[in-house]
Amino acid sequence: MDVTVQDVLQLVVGLGLLNVWIVRSGRATAYRGGTATSLREEFAVYGLPGFAFPVVGVLKVGSALVLIAGVWVDLPVREAAALVAALMVGAIAMHLKVRDPLVRALPATAMLAMCLAIVALASA
Repeated sequence: MDVTVQDVLQLVVGLGLLNVWIVRSGRATAYRGGTATSLREEFAVYGLPGFAFPVVGVLKVGSALVLIAGVWVDLPVREAAALVAALMVGAIAMHLKVRDPLVRALPATAMLAMCLAIVALASA
């Protein structure tokens, strides 16, 4: 199997999302919004309703699994990447809303760029 740039991007984005939402969701990081020490707290800092956390979590983890499995199986990776890109725009907006230092939005910005690249490559 020849590994493509798209394959690498799908794995980086997919594994990155799983890391954030499964491995590190309960831990403080330098990129959490406001004074949040967990992912759930971060949603509260942004003023989002309680249902937003599990909904966004299912969308991101589901998209991550599609992106990872899509390296080997024909799945809608373009759509999964587009969904994650839209969610990253929302994440960046939330950092701006709470007036976080711009550095805190860097991971979301990088994920947005990689997702847009996946969409472009999958559409070619």
